[in-house]
Amino acid sequence: MSDNAPQVVSVGEVMVELSRGKNGRFSLAYGGDTFNTAVYLARNGVSVAYATALGDDRYSDGIVELAKAEGIATTSMLRVKDRLPGLYLIETDKSGERTFHYWRETAPARELFELADWSVVAERLLTAKLIYFSGVTLSIYNNTGIGRFLAVLELARAQGVKVAFDTNYRPRNWRGDVARARTVYGEAFKRVDIALPSFDDEAAMWGDASPEAAVERLQAFGIPEIVVKNAQNPALVVANGTREFVPITQAVKPVDTTAAGDSFSAGYLAARLSGSEAVPAVHAAHALAGHVVQHRGAIVPRAQSVH
Repeated sequence: MSDNAPQVVSVGEVMVELSRGKNGRFSLAYGGDTFNTAVYLARNGVSVAYATALGDDRYSDGIVELAKAEGIATTSMLRVKDRLPGLYLIETDKSGERTFHYWRETAPARELFELADWSVVAERLLTAKLIYFSGVTLSIYNNTGIGRFLAVLELARAQGVKVAFDTNYRPRNWRGDVARARTVYGEAFKRVDIALPSFDDEAAMWGDASPEAAVERLQAFGIPEIVVKNAQNPALVVANGTREFVPITQAVKPVDTTAAGDSFSAGYLAARLSGSEAVPAVHAAHALAGHVVQHRGAIVPRAQSVH
């Protein structure tokens, strides 16, 4: 890794976010699972870049401006003429659980590894200390894009770059094709050093009966570090000979669970990159996620942010 290269390059899609408030009106922001993680990594002092493709419109400009304001490097955010980013709308119920509605089928992010400059992004991934992506990242690419991305991950790991994967399974993104999703995830697992699955997702996708079952399945792929998130229940961490359930020490009442898992991943990875052992890193992850879910939208306003 060169001196000015980011510690982490996060890969995926950032979209326009419309979130309905208590007054019934919508507010405009920007978000996307791996972008949310990038923001919270940057706020925790990690040098981070974001890799995606955007349009040439005012909303894409807004996304780039937000990334820069958060200290996220934008040199891997490609721009495509006459295109628009994706859009999603959040409806939140009284318990803080949310429903999403998406308009993203023509977003340029889906073609990141097919664009003329995709090799520029690939080269920048190779300079990172850690590459971060999610199941949503995988779901937006076609087979050509997936193949190229996985090839880059393999080359990066051969050069000493670590790879972290939040499984973040969304059935709708795969159009109900569980078999294809499993195949793609299986190939991804072979190229992962740190897995950050959520138990609900693993149960839905693979039929895992417990967090322990999820760990055993992932270890079969040779993944050495695994943290199974489990909503308000203790997270199971397996790393460096440690195998421990780590509870949430301070329970909170969620206002909006958007980005709970994304911020957990950021808190964990930021702590690990700073030299923390795995169990204290999970405590840091719980604390950050607990703060985020007490605010509406994916990204907490900077004035209310904690590190």
